[in-house]
Amino acid sequence: METPEDEIFRDSIATINEEGKRAWIYPKKPSGKFYKYRKLVSYVLLTMLFAFPFIKVNGNQFMLLNVLERRFNIFGYPFWPQDFHLVVIMMLIGVVFIIFFTVAFGRIFCGWICPQTIFMEMVFRRIEYWIEGDRGKQIRLQKQAWNAEKIRKKGLKWFVFFIISFLIANIFLAYLIGSDKLLEYISEGPAENVSTLISLLIFTAVFYFIFAWFREQVCIIACPYGRLQGVLLDNKSIVVAYDHKRGEKEAGRAKFNKKEDRATTGKGDCIDCFQCVHVCPTGIDIRNGTQLECVNCTACIDACDHMMESVNLPKGLIRYASEDNIEKKAKFKFNARLKGYSAVLIILLGVFSGMLFLRNDVEARVLRLPGQLYEHKENNIISNVYTYKLVNKTTKDINDVHFTLLSHDGEIKLVKNERFSVAKQDIEEGTLFIEINASAITGDKAKVKIGVFEGDKLIETTKTTFLGPRSFK
Repeated sequence: METPEDEIFRDSIATINEEGKRAWIYPKKPSGKFYKYRKLVSYVLLTMLFAFPFIKVNGNQFMLLNVLERRFNIFGYPFWPQDFHLVVIMMLIGVVFIIFFTVAFGRIFCGWICPQTIFMEMVFRRIEYWIEGDRGKQIRLQKQAWNAEKIRKKGLKWFVFFIISFLIANIFLAYLIGSDKLLEYISEGPAENVSTLISLLIFTAVFYFIFAWFREQVCIIACPYGRLQGVLLDNKSIVVAYDHKRGEKEAGRAKFNKKEDRATTGKGDCIDCFQCVHVCPTGIDIRNGTQLECVNCTACIDACDHMMESVNLPKGLIRYASEDNIEKKAKFKFNARLKGYSAVLIILLGVFSGMLFLRNDVEARVLRLPGQLYEHKENNIISNVYTYKLVNKTTKDINDVHFTLLSHDGEIKLVKNERFSVAKQDIEEGTLFIEINASAITGDKAKVKIGVFEGDKLIETTKTTFLGPRSFK
């Protein structure tokens, strides 16, 4: 079955030419209302990204994703491996949140918030414009021989790209190992931390490869979100769209001629200037309709509005709109799908808030030592041996910690000191014995409740199994 002529563009992506080789995209420098808003949003997000590892809340790094030591701080709130269920719920909330906004507003996340887009369009691309010039100058520079001018401009660009990639790698490392440790490594010098320097250079190479060479291919080929968009969008989703009803009309699009009245000729408002194509960072023609490669960056809206203003035609030929809005003039409605996603999001937020509220600052776990049975001591005492782990999730030391048996008359004896301290954001582990009189045991397996005290204050409780002889049921 042959592809219809107006759908041929979907057979290939804009970054691949007819020979199957890479077709480099040289987008025109955007300008306009939306671009100003995007710059403002991007600079705020970049400031947050670079500042978060160095902001402390109650002594905790504001954002920390230390996978190696399994320590996570999210908005200054510490999470441990024992809180993994909370992290899972947070991830689910994030996924549902993105799905909700995709259904409603398409890939607005990609165009306005995604770090790849922000770094590419608001950092690296702007440096490229500064060094090499706008679209036309970049194309001419690429075609010309390797003379002094080309070597100077390309070399300067690549050097600046490397420095920024190295800076991003350092910030990325601060999220992984903590800003305090990163600053410590910097003060010690690279010679004292060769392995860290190698890791840093690997991250730098990855970022440099992405922003200097792979570029928009990340959004088109590598990112799964574009595929997700195709599943989630419908006719009611608001996306960056070309109003083909107004742009084509009866006679189709045509070049602008100031001597003719387009209303009487039946020609559409699209003057076929290709500015929307030249400014697109992924090289697509938005007039072909919603496409996988479109990241909703609004550059085509600004370019089209500028051209419409220049030829005294109404702006908004390319705008945020749904297909139903263009075809039927239907207004956006909070439909059943959005209500369903909203309900799921509210439920997840409620569950997460409740679990976060009930989460203890101290977590205790007491487990029987594997392979050990009970021991029968003098005076009809039954003893079991256990290992304990006490996690202090707070930013304060916990002192004068001891265990007390709450469910039975008996004693808890620690192998080391009976009372100990747990440093802030640290774990204390050890071995203890629980001793209970046989007469107080009602079966060969009894549940015992243990209280963890800081001085006279009960800070946590935990339960474990106590083994005894069957004859004492």
